[in-house]
Amino acid sequence: MATAELRVPLRGALCRLLLTVAVFSFACEACEKVTFNIPSKLEADKIVGRVNLKDCLSSADLIQSGDPDFRVLDDGSVYTASTVVLSEEKRSFTIWLSDTKTQTQKEIKVLLEHQKKVLRKRGTKEPVLRRSKRRWAPIPCSMQENSLGPFPLFLQQVQSDAAQNYTIFYSISGRGVDQEPLNLFFIEKDTGNLYCTRAVDREEYDIFDLIAYASTADGYSADLPLPLPIRVEDENDNHPIFTEAVYNFEVPESSRVGTTVGVVCATDRDEPDTMHTRLKYSILEQSPRSPGIFAVHPSTGVITVAAHYLDRETVDKYSLIMKVQDMDGQFFGLMSTSTCMITVKDSNDNAPTFKQNKYEASVEENAYNVEILRIPIEDKDLINTANWRANFTILKGNENGHFKISTDKETNEGVLCVVKPLNYEENHQVTLEIGVNNEAPFTRDVALRTAAMNRALVTVHVRDQDEGPECSPATQYVRIKENSAVGSKVNGYKAYDPETRSSNGLRYKKLHDPKGWITIDEILGSITTSKVLDREAMTPRNDLYNITVLAIDQDGRSCTGTLAVNVEDVNDNPPEILQSYVTVCKPKMKHADISAVDPDDPVHGAPFYFSLANPSPETSRMWTLTKVNDTAARLSYQKNAEFQEYSVPITVKDREGQSTTKTLRVNLCDCTHPSQCPAARRSAGVVLGKWAILAILLGIALLFSILLTLVCGVVGAKKRGFPEDLAQQNLIISNTEAPGDDKVCSGNGFMTQTVNTSGQGFCGTMGSGAKNGGQETIEMVKGGHQTLESCRGAGHHHTLDSCRGGHVDVDNCRYTYSEWHSFTQPRLGEDSIRGHTG
Repeated sequence: MATAELRVPLRGALCRLLLTVAVFSFACEACEKVTFNIPSKLEADKIVGRVNLKDCLSSADLIQSGDPDFRVLDDGSVYTASTVVLSEEKRSFTIWLSDTKTQTQKEIKVLLEHQKKVLRKRGTKEPVLRRSKRRWAPIPCSMQENSLGPFPLFLQQVQSDAAQNYTIFYSISGRGVDQEPLNLFFIEKDTGNLYCTRAVDREEYDIFDLIAYASTADGYSADLPLPLPIRVEDENDNHPIFTEAVYNFEVPESSRVGTTVGVVCATDRDEPDTMHTRLKYSILEQSPRSPGIFAVHPSTGVITVAAHYLDRETVDKYSLIMKVQDMDGQFFGLMSTSTCMITVKDSNDNAPTFKQNKYEASVEENAYNVEILRIPIEDKDLINTANWRANFTILKGNENGHFKISTDKETNEGVLCVVKPLNYEENHQVTLEIGVNNEAPFTRDVALRTAAMNRALVTVHVRDQDEGPECSPATQYVRIKENSAVGSKVNGYKAYDPETRSSNGLRYKKLHDPKGWITIDEILGSITTSKVLDREAMTPRNDLYNITVLAIDQDGRSCTGTLAVNVEDVNDNPPEILQSYVTVCKPKMKHADISAVDPDDPVHGAPFYFSLANPSPETSRMWTLTKVNDTAARLSYQKNAEFQEYSVPITVKDREGQSTTKTLRVNLCDCTHPSQCPAARRSAGVVLGKWAILAILLGIALLFSILLTLVCGVVGAKKRGFPEDLAQQNLIISNTEAPGDDKVCSGNGFMTQTVNTSGQGFCGTMGSGAKNGGQETIEMVKGGHQTLESCRGAGHHHTLDSCRGGHVDVDNCRYTYSEWHSFTQPRLGEDSIRGHTG
């Protein structure tokens, strides 16, 4: 015998009961007898069991019960049609299956049995048999939420197979028993009947997982614990609720049909994925009432535009009463409502228009920056938005730029102004064509409807005014050659009366003349030179010489103009060589480049022609000039040129023959860079003051006093007898500047004399030694043949072959004041001059 699990439905709010019935035979052939084991009494609408109709006749379309107390459903479930009491242990009836198309009929015999079992206690020494397989199965059970009772409410009966042989006691545990909510369920210990004590809310507890236990009287477990889930059946006891009480949406008025406005959403606490939570949305009411402007999707809650009548200028706000209902919107479903406020946003769907097609205004000539007309417009779009604000444009008539139109931000009017003076004599009236648009572009539909800009004509009348002289053009030009004779006359500035177009009766006055070069005729306006004009004296040199002139009429009205004098250049300036002194390092530098400039106009300037000016044979042999470019030449020296400073005269001519000659001082120096010639730089750039000259004179006087004392002492000592080694000592004189005719006494009694700077004569020294920064040394020793090394820095070597002369007394080595004065003064003056020219 096997155990079958059967669920018994209840009517109304009663919980369905599940009864355990024993099915004795399902293994028989199709259409054979089926046996059900049932209690002795069954209430109406209780399930008895289930037969397999398909195995008997799968094509059956008519099922009939042979007993009116039982009814058979299409799935084979057998229910009691009324209360059934088994007066005997057995009862049977027949189920008829018919296929009306094939005229086939079969029957199934159903036998109902009632069997009483005898309970007994397990013997103390009798073992409890246990099997690895569970001997009782979980019986699915459910109960309706919010049940009305009566309580305690019977749910189902739990039985164990061991109850056939032993006395079994039942118990349960889990949530709802010994866990919160406590004491919701209990089980009868002896019968296994399970009861509920009160109503349950599914939204709080949707399932209770109980565990059933079966044990003998002495405490042994007859079976393993049985999981016993009790599911709470949902009842549609919760209304759907919108997520917001009031929804606020915006939609542009130019929106097309199908444009999404917003989404409304509702929730339902009932069991998901059932009819209780299948929601349907709809619009109950629209305010203001009008044809259906909006629609809502019944399932998603998406609100869309449903008509082309959305016009903000007609209605700018709509109120919708939204409804949501469960049970898929059926009339018995629960519902709730919410408010949806939809604001229609403005779009530029209305073009601005002029109130008139033509306007007139007037203005005096010569007036400017004055308002002459205000042009109002109409626009139905939202005020103070880009869709409403106007942009005015002058389409025609303002080619000379006399007018400007702008928008008054407060009134949205077009403000027409004159920004450039009008002349009555030129034009008595001006016709303007004005157009208007909005700041924001039109919507597509309006752009298609309004192909052209809205336009209006404005006629501006120019009023005549008695005005003063007119300086036109404001700048007038004349030409005068530079170096023109004083008193030269040329045409000057001309103004005129705009009324008569004549210059008669006007007087002229000079307001500004930068160098005072001209005078102006008061009546004619012509100008006369009062000084010789020098183009090279102008700053900037190539610009115009501007004179400001005032023209006055008989009524004292005036205007101001500019007379621009173009001073034409005359070739009155020769080119000038920029360099005066150059240093050439030999042999590293093979040449020196010199350049020239000419202040005259370029047409009288370069190319320049450089040449040596009346050169001596020595200069021609030593120096050559070659052209570098139009303004520069290259001065080159011969390889055998000596280290010294040369004076090279150079002539430079411009293209028209104007020339000038300049003597260029060239320092040919033994160096690698010009900065290594300090003596030349010092002599070229130093100017001695009177105190410096006095200090030099005192130093020289002191030096020569010491020398004379030493020399005379040596001569006197020799007469007395000098040691031989003392006679061989050298007396060295160094750092001698600008040497002249120096007289030195030698130790053997001969007088050594240096002659001039040419280095000729006995005991000569190089006179240019001081200029070239060299150091001169005179060695005075005893003996016949001595060597004088002079100007080593300049590269010259001189040999003193013999200092043989007549016998000279010691007194000859003394110099008078006049001799010192004649020696130092010319040389100090020469150094000072060189400092200035350098």
